[in-house]
Amino acid sequence: MSTENPAAPPPVLFREMPTAGGGRLGIACLNAEKSLNSLTLEMIDLLWQQMSTWARDPGIALVMLEGAGDRAFCAGADLTRLHAACLAHHASAARDDIRANTYALDFFSREYRLDYLLHTYPKPLLCWGQGVVMGGGMGLMAGCSHRVVTDQLRLAMPEINIGLFPDVGGSWFLARAPGHTGIFLALTACQLGAGDAIFAGLADVCIPHARKAEVLQAIVAQTWPEQPTAARQLLSSLLNAHAMASVSDGPLRKHLDLINAACSAPDPLAAIEAVRGLKAQDEWFARGVATLEAGSPSTALLSIALQRRLKRCSLAEVFRAELVAALTCAAKPDLAEGIRALLIDKDRKPRWSPASTGTVDDAWVEGYFRSPWTAEAHPLRDLGQAVAGT
Repeated sequence: MSTENPAAPPPVLFREMPTAGGGRLGIACLNAEKSLNSLTLEMIDLLWQQMSTWARDPGIALVMLEGAGDRAFCAGADLTRLHAACLAHHASAARDDIRANTYALDFFSREYRLDYLLHTYPKPLLCWGQGVVMGGGMGLMAGCSHRVVTDQLRLAMPEINIGLFPDVGGSWFLARAPGHTGIFLALTACQLGAGDAIFAGLADVCIPHARKAEVLQAIVAQTWPEQPTAARQLLSSLLNAHAMASVSDGPLRKHLDLINAACSAPDPLAAIEAVRGLKAQDEWFARGVATLEAGSPSTALLSIALQRRLKRCSLAEVFRAELVAALTCAAKPDLAEGIRALLIDKDRKPRWSPASTGTVDDAWVEGYFRSPWTAEAHPLRDLGQAVAGT
């Protein structure tokens, strides 16, 4: 959807609501309901501009992210243009230079920059995670100081289906999930409900979607302190007052010991094989293993390598490493092939290259960590240096 058509509604809607103490609540709504609010580069740029403006505005007390409709906050990225850009790059004389895919470079670098802004936002930042929250949507939600999920949540990082790894900071927030669950989620793309999302540290509180208007009214009826820490504490108390009294454990929590045992193997190939061995446990495991077996073998190994190698890195360092890895994925065959099979031809029969994890050697994985830039020239070199919102 493009705002070049004057009759088309903008892909992101922004509004402000006055609060009782004279401050204002800024609300950003992803407005692409037909695509489950999937992110385009235009949406990323609009969010960056307005979120930066609100960060600097002393009259804005807090900010909220939401998605249009009831089905999804955000299902990920709109991948159609990325597919075309990858094919053009593969056919070009500059195919060996990952920087030459200018659309992929623009998309990933600007998306990651936006995500980093949210992680470092100077004001309370609430995400209303209704319905589908996947991929790029998880990247947005992960950066918010207050992550509400609803009783209809379907959360996942399904990038293995398209020959990509869980990016948008996934190498950071999945690596901080309990035990080795982050590796399991990257390999299987298993969907989580509210209980498991909270257990994994990917959400903070569950509130029924039907109570959204009530929560919003409570926010605008509140006088918000100017001090950010006090405002965040107040928002936490307000959300807890509306939260469900209890949220049931999901399969991730129930099967933690099995998942840890499988994914703790030092050898990545052994870890993958151990996850495959969980197939007979129940239907949830069976679906996850089916995804692993149908997914890109090389990015399965890459996902493990990223989480393990970057675990002690700062968030800024993780985003810089992910940009190199994502552009390398775009330059190799699997990302374009995965998008083709899932979204273009929809035959769901990707022809992966390499075709199996057993044919992916260490040199192949190392290639995803080889940056074409010096530290001073990296497009995300300033992350961690600038003040959020400036």
